[in-house]
Amino acid sequence: MTRDFLITVKIKLFAIYQEIYQQEEITLKISEKSQVKDILKIIIQEKPALKKWENLTKLAVNLEFVSPDFEVKDGDEIALIPPVSGG
Repeated sequence: MTRDFLITVKIKLFAIYQEIYQQEEITLKISEKSQVKDILKIIIQEKPALKKWENLTKLAVNLEFVSPDFEVKDGDEIALIPPVSGG
């Protein structure tokens, strides 16, 4: 029997993510070996209004842009960065 260990990651929220959550960051406990795309799926399950931003969001771990299949580690800081407009 394999045990599923949990890790803790901090999620930095920007633009629409911050508006929907009404906060700048959240903390999640997730399974070790999780990928950034798994975190994004959790976020969208919690807040379905964010679904339309799923494929447009840039993902960063510890201030570096990463691919969706990047595996996160305990204590990582993940940033979800949707496209922004403004002037």
